[in-house]
Amino acid sequence: MERYDPLKIEAKWQKKWEETEAFKATEKPNVPKMMVAEMFPYPSGAGLHVGHVRNFTIVDVLTRFYEQQRLNVMRPFGYDTFGLPAENYAIKTGRSPKEVTTENVANFRKQAKSLGYAIDWTREINTSDPEYYKWTQWCFLQLFKKGLAYQKESYQWWCPVDQTVLANEQVENGKCWRCGHEVEKKKMKQWFFKITDYADELLEDIDALDWPEKIKTMQRNWIGRSVGAEIDFAIVQDSRKITVFTTRPDTIKGATFLVLAPEYPGLDFIVSDDAKDKVEAYKAAAIKKSEIERQENKEKTGVFTGAYAINPATKEKIPIWVADYVLAGYGTGAIMGVPAMDDRDHEFAEKFDLPIVETELVDRDAYGTLKTTYRMRDWLISRQRYWGCPIPIAYDKEGNPHAIPEDQLPVLLPEIKDYKPDKSGRSALAKAKDWLKVKLPVKDPKTGETHMEEMTRETDTLDGYACSSWYLWRYASPHDKKAAWDPEAIKYWEPTDVYVGADHAVAHLLYIRFWCKFFADQGYLPFREPIKKLIYHGYINAPDGKKMSKSKGNVIDPLDVINDGYGADTLRTYEMFIGPVELDAAWDPRSVGGVYRFLNRCWNLLDDVVKTDKNLVIRNKTVKKVTSDIYKCQFNTAVAALMEYVNELYKNGATKEDLIVLAKLLKPFAPHLASEMLEKLGADDEWPKWDEKYLSSDTVEVIVQVNGKLRANLKVNTEDLDDEQKIIDVALGLDKIKKYTKDGIKKTIFVKKAKLLNFVV
Repeated sequence: MERYDPLKIEAKWQKKWEETEAFKATEKPNVPKMMVAEMFPYPSGAGLHVGHVRNFTIVDVLTRFYEQQRLNVMRPFGYDTFGLPAENYAIKTGRSPKEVTTENVANFRKQAKSLGYAIDWTREINTSDPEYYKWTQWCFLQLFKKGLAYQKESYQWWCPVDQTVLANEQVENGKCWRCGHEVEKKKMKQWFFKITDYADELLEDIDALDWPEKIKTMQRNWIGRSVGAEIDFAIVQDSRKITVFTTRPDTIKGATFLVLAPEYPGLDFIVSDDAKDKVEAYKAAAIKKSEIERQENKEKTGVFTGAYAINPATKEKIPIWVADYVLAGYGTGAIMGVPAMDDRDHEFAEKFDLPIVETELVDRDAYGTLKTTYRMRDWLISRQRYWGCPIPIAYDKEGNPHAIPEDQLPVLLPEIKDYKPDKSGRSALAKAKDWLKVKLPVKDPKTGETHMEEMTRETDTLDGYACSSWYLWRYASPHDKKAAWDPEAIKYWEPTDVYVGADHAVAHLLYIRFWCKFFADQGYLPFREPIKKLIYHGYINAPDGKKMSKSKGNVIDPLDVINDGYGADTLRTYEMFIGPVELDAAWDPRSVGGVYRFLNRCWNLLDDVVKTDKNLVIRNKTVKKVTSDIYKCQFNTAVAALMEYVNELYKNGATKEDLIVLAKLLKPFAPHLASEMLEKLGADDEWPKWDEKYLSSDTVEVIVQVNGKLRANLKVNTEDLDDEQKIIDVALGLDKIKKYTKDGIKKTIFVKKAKLLNFVV
């Protein structure tokens, strides 16, 4: 037989899959479905990198695994194409973002196909396609109708170079995360989505999610619900008061000072004349720091306002300070300093020589109105960019916003030549004079008659997260011209069964959950959580463990690996073998070669098929192990089990049945090679089953003790030795053990090597 030629085999099968539309998904009412997707990528000009390959291959392994079990699987694909990189490139080169994006998408599609992914290309979507963003605009209008899309003036981070608003997490050490220029604060009228209306439900539903615990914790912390009380402190020689929020109202007797955020409303009226200059200088410095910097800064700073308040519990006069560790958006923007009970307050009091007094606790309800606050803020969605989804709003002469009628959607991006924002801070759309003007129907409140009125379009575009907050539902009916998604298709395909990514642990996942709950409330979705299972994987770093970046010149191009003769199957299998899916891993060129040799060994087994079956136990054991590991997303150990299986086949000789099982188990990882092997063996690809009777000999005996005395012997499968809790549960179910442990267990000791379990009672 000819030698293993991955490039030849892969070209053959990729052509066959494309010609037969092998992965096209259709609704099959009587077949259980699985919808598997990745967080869709931004298609940069650099093309795919090895991080994309890890992300996409995890999805593909699961897709093929479920298909081989004869489930009805949909694996779609899409591109997150709006955003600042394409706009910056347009400003630099003068090339249209649309033109550049079209090229990048075509390149991504070609590269993804070269990796043999089981994608239903008929469901491909692109957020900058008017047929897509028409429905993003429709989503905006539904929120606007219900008052959940609204405008307000607020201070925002502003990059004078990129001429756009930045989120807190995009400001690093007072500089723009992208261009590195120093940012400033600018008061602007912005659009927000009222995600805080759903804060409680978003928080309470986290517990039931089948998501990694670290992601659930990050979401809980981001929402940051605090239950406490509001307490009024009268200002000395003034009729006004300061309302503070505290989670410990019972410590009020220990409050020896108040601290206000630099942005506290009415601060100017509180500050004494002598302190005004110092406070103004402090405010100017604080406004340049991000909230993240202010919270993480270990050195406390502050300035005395010259004013005092009365502690309602002690009737003592206490000083009022301003400090940037207090945030205007948290609670009321004012806190009471209780240095004897709070570490931050203690540091502040020590630095500025403020009183620290031990205090007796009082009734929590004595001085405060019970209140719940949240760390999470409403979602700022305005962006001063050209290359984004136009906000479907226009303004009348008085500046009042009006929704663009749904039958006039999409509001198309106009073709322009100068992509730079204007000096006022508005996006380049403000330069499209003809596009700006629109006539909309307006009803006269007195007569009830409708007339057409000329208005001016909104020049901000939507944050890219809006485009990615609903795309999973568009996959169900990507070509629907009548609705954002077809209700019947949604009922069949959604919610998404498995979602895979390595970024956006908080923002994107919170936003998509928020939109899901909102559209469920409007009757558009029959579920309230969009994603059943989340897989969050680690990054692939350079061989020295450092993060890959173009500037460091250490980026691994996946196409180089393929074209060097290793092929896509080697790359795919290596990236699943590189380490536990949830951990970062360093690229190792030697291991790539090792995986290539493993696939060669699989292929070469076809040369010498034997008839005597010596592999019943290892074959059944491998089927069970690989099946279990894929379900648990332990792909590295699944590949390791296949390598061990191949070693045994070389020792004992491989029967046709051995090779059919090998090819079937290999297919999720190396689909081209496996398909070629199955074709030569004349077999289908249905996932194999194991027979427990061939595994029964693979058992061990665990000694079960109570207080060091032998009380029972427990037989378990060898692989179950890794599952300590399972062994404990089985042992506690034994009658011999129940009678000795009925009064409770103080400690449980399991020694795997000694196969010993001891309950201390």
